[in-house]
Amino acid sequence: MINFKISWLWLFLLGVCPIAKGAAPPSFSHIVTPTDRKTLDPTIPGVFQPTASGTTESALYGSVRTVQIGKHSFSSFHEGIDIAALQRNKRGVPLDEVHAVAEGTVGYINQKPGNSNYGNYVILLHHDVMGPVYTLYAHLAAVSPDLRVGQAVLPGALLGTMGNTSSGGIPLNRAHLHFEVGLIGNEHFGAWFRAQKLKPDHGLFNGQNLFALSPLVFFKQRDVLAASGFKSFVQSVPHAFSLLIQVGAPLDYFRRYPGLWEGASFFGGWMVLTCSENGAILSGRMATPDDIQSATRGKATVLKADSKVLGRNGCRLVVEDHGQWRLGEKGTRWLEIMEYQ
Repeated sequence: MINFKISWLWLFLLGVCPIAKGAAPPSFSHIVTPTDRKTLDPTIPGVFQPTASGTTESALYGSVRTVQIGKHSFSSFHEGIDIAALQRNKRGVPLDEVHAVAEGTVGYINQKPGNSNYGNYVILLHHDVMGPVYTLYAHLAAVSPDLRVGQAVLPGALLGTMGNTSSGGIPLNRAHLHFEVGLIGNEHFGAWFRAQKLKPDHGLFNGQNLFALSPLVFFKQRDVLAASGFKSFVQSVPHAFSLLIQVGAPLDYFRRYPGLWEGASFFGGWMVLTCSENGAILSGRMATPDDIQSATRGKATVLKADSKVLGRNGCRLVVEDHGQWRLGEKGTRWLEIMEYQ
């Protein structure tokens, strides 16, 4: 489905996906919650499904989790929110249906749960004047049998049933819907992934190529999204770090999101990227002479990092070393993906 020479993403951008004859492109004019829970308030007990830690925070977006590797513990970034079940049968199996939050097109369906820590998951693509936005619905017990890649869906359309599928295993009593919303990194990610001889191959829709933003802020900003589009949401995201890089050609990212590029057109040379904690590029611009004077040896120079925004820094794209911020090992891999042509 995703190995076509022209991917579904570009068909979507070109407007030739089977949306609906004569219909306006999908948008965020109408947004619903992805399950029958109408209120997503973390202060209300039972709305979100925590990890084994039992803390509600662990079900929310951001550097909210801790992982143990040997004798060491590290903060971990959670890309979405984990919505708890409202209904279960006598065996404790969730009965909650999972629905599309907005009008869009089915971009990808994975029904081999052992092939991803998302388990069975569905990705929708949503048209916005800024560029395509994805929403992701993970750990499904089952995907709706009628759902097909390229299919148009309306807000509230049935996508599947809540479950606990995952390559890593999720106990039935902690079954939930993992929901994400965000931006797509690089159209060429599938080629990069195969060049590394990595498996399993989810093409464009591998989690490494998806950059989630806060779902709770997304739902709170429904009225703003309907009036101003997704860019207004992106502009509200806190800036975690800015990076100076030198490249020979524009990043694919800005072909898809040209509205996030500021100022004069870029054809090659030095650019500055402003990013969220998890690597969503919030804006880009040509570097100034002062920026370039700050360049250090290596692939990239961190011009600025906000330790308050980074907080526990679960992604570790940038790391502090003797009082100076630099691109970390994970950040180097992230930049390799974003620059791949």
